[in-house]
Amino acid sequence: MTTTVPGRVPQRIHPHKFVMWVAMSGIIMMFAGLTSAYIVKKNQSSWLQFDLPVLFWYSTAVILLSSVTMFLSARAIKAGKTNSYKLMITITATLGALFLLLQYLGFRDLQAKNIALVGPRSNSAASFVFVITLLHMLHVLGGVIALLVFAVKANAKKAKDFSFIPIEVLGTYWHFVDLLWIYLFLFYNWIG
Repeated sequence: MTTTVPGRVPQRIHPHKFVMWVAMSGIIMMFAGLTSAYIVKKNQSSWLQFDLPVLFWYSTAVILLSSVTMFLSARAIKAGKTNSYKLMITITATLGALFLLLQYLGFRDLQAKNIALVGPRSNSAASFVFVITLLHMLHVLGGVIALLVFAVKANAKKAKDFSFIPIEVLGTYWHFVDLLWIYLFLFYNWIG
């Protein structure tokens, strides 16, 4: 027997939020599978041990800072502070692009140290790090593109009304890719 409270409408999740959560679940499964394969492969005798480039540490700080600016942009739009929102969303997009640049330079640093990422000279350790991180970078790139679209629209718009749902969905995704990088970074340094 179910009872309903008169006058209360059950709250449903917004369809865009639902789709985002389903997509993030699939991404989690993909990275869980990749990091599990990494652990299994690591037990082979030919596994090459190497330190991550220092630029990956800097990129971690950048992506953490971008999570803060994303939070501030969502808070600003909720409070109706459009100028603050415009600034924070633009800074978040810039930090996301900087994260990608630092990751790219980190891989160039590995190659400069004669650690081949792909090809006949490569070791499966470097290839795993490259493929897993590259997939993460592609997800971040998608977020950066969305952030740039939001930033351009915000800075071009003369009206002071912005919908909160799209920025909330984008914020959820951005915090997700940030947390995913933290997981990967910790995995590479202490688990993997």
